[in-house]
Amino acid sequence: MQRERLIARLIGRSQKPDGGGKASKECCCLPPCSGASLLRRARAGRLGRREAAAGSQRSGGTRAMTPAALGALLALLPLASTLQSQGTRRGGRTPEPAEPALRRLSHYLLARYQKGTRPVRDWRTTTDVAIDLMVYAILSVDEKNQVLTTYIWYRQHWTDEFLRWDPARFDNLTQISLPAESIWVPDILINEFVDVGKSPHVPYVYVGHHGEVQNLKPIQVMTACSLDIYNFPFDVQNCSLTFTSWLHHIRDINLSLWRQPELVKFDRSVFMNQGEWELLYVLSRFQEFSVKSSDSYAEMKFYVVIRRRPLFYTVSLLLPSIFLMVMDIVGFYLPPNSGERVSFKITLLLGYSVFLIIVSDTLPATAVGTPLIGIYFVVCMALLVVSLTETILIVRLVHKQDLQPHVPTWVKRLLLERAAVLLCIRDRKEFGQSRTQSSDISREVENNDSTAKLNHYGCEDPREREAAGGARPVPAFAGQAEGTPLMRGVLREITAIRQFLEKREEFRDAAREWLQVGYVLDVLLFRAYLAAVLAYSVTLGTLWSVWRDA
Repeated sequence: MQRERLIARLIGRSQKPDGGGKASKECCCLPPCSGASLLRRARAGRLGRREAAAGSQRSGGTRAMTPAALGALLALLPLASTLQSQGTRRGGRTPEPAEPALRRLSHYLLARYQKGTRPVRDWRTTTDVAIDLMVYAILSVDEKNQVLTTYIWYRQHWTDEFLRWDPARFDNLTQISLPAESIWVPDILINEFVDVGKSPHVPYVYVGHHGEVQNLKPIQVMTACSLDIYNFPFDVQNCSLTFTSWLHHIRDINLSLWRQPELVKFDRSVFMNQGEWELLYVLSRFQEFSVKSSDSYAEMKFYVVIRRRPLFYTVSLLLPSIFLMVMDIVGFYLPPNSGERVSFKITLLLGYSVFLIIVSDTLPATAVGTPLIGIYFVVCMALLVVSLTETILIVRLVHKQDLQPHVPTWVKRLLLERAAVLLCIRDRKEFGQSRTQSSDISREVENNDSTAKLNHYGCEDPREREAAGGARPVPAFAGQAEGTPLMRGVLREITAIRQFLEKREEFRDAAREWLQVGYVLDVLLFRAYLAAVLAYSVTLGTLWSVWRDA
């Protein structure tokens, strides 16, 4: 209002004698004028002055306008245009901004930002970083190098006191994405890192108008893990991921969990559940760590517990081995006096050796320990060797008996009597006696036939002669027959044949005895072998059950 009155006074003063006093009085008597009206009056006064000057030139008696008045009028023109624009704003029309709100806000936040220092106004304030973890996939488990490769979704959240603004000044903008290289980011690392994975680069972070910064990114993590492969392929692995600040103490940067531990534990929403490994749960725990009584550091540990799916290894490793062992047990039912059992056992042993060579690349190799399945394969190979050795021993007993002596008495007593009763086998002694009696009967029949033939030719059996006591009369031609060389040769041949038959029967009796011993020993060794296999199976099952319960 004072500016308008001042302009009016200057305009009144600029007008000279004839019309100036009248105009001044008229303006002073009027109410306060607006900027537009003043501009119109100034233009009207300027036209009036031009007409007066022209009239004075024509009349020759008038005076020209002074230069000071013209300068004052020219200076008042910008002020009048400003007043006019203010009047337009008061009318309700808002002008459009010169640039978008995102650009203005980004320039406002980063113009004087210093990313080299921790974003707090008071250095005593601790920056609280909340972190979260979601397992996306288990890429590989290297048992030999003890390395676990996982793909995780990592999130961290903190407050930056220098990234705050009023949304009303920036078109109600409450969140903006800024380059991560342009602001301060905490130095949170994983202690178990052994190699840099192929992680995609995420160049931006989200910033809220209260200063909340959210850094979301996927990470391929290659970490060292103590892998226990003793129970392969039924193993469960527990690997830890320790997040901590590499430089800042706990009084500068403190860590916390973004979500509740129960939500993190059973979160499988993004896990790819089609691979070899199955995610059981993820445990989280906060702890403080210090080195040699120095300042402590904040640590957030995540324990990723995974379990191997054993179906593939059960089908390709365990079942073939079990089938071969069953065939080895069935091979004991082949007759021990046939040579097919030995060739069958050797074929099984060679097949198992080839099987172990094929599966050697599938088994995990570590210098720390041997998996239980490796011990299982070695013991199965040893059992096949023992089975082959037992078969060779039995075949040795039941073949080529003609070169063997009679069975010792202690062997008969131990195997044919005690072992047969212990194994619930039919009494082999009675069986042997019956076979011996039948052989004696046949021998008697042969002797009777030969005696009858000798008597037919006038020969007498010496045993009958001894039984008769020499009282039986001798035929008249006996002496002549005994002196005949032909008859003596026939008698010698017949005696040799008889001795040969008796010797052969004796060897047959020895062979039958050793065959009986072989049968009993085969049953005894088979049952011992079967008991060993069953005990071994029960031991493996017990160890696996104890491990599973633990």
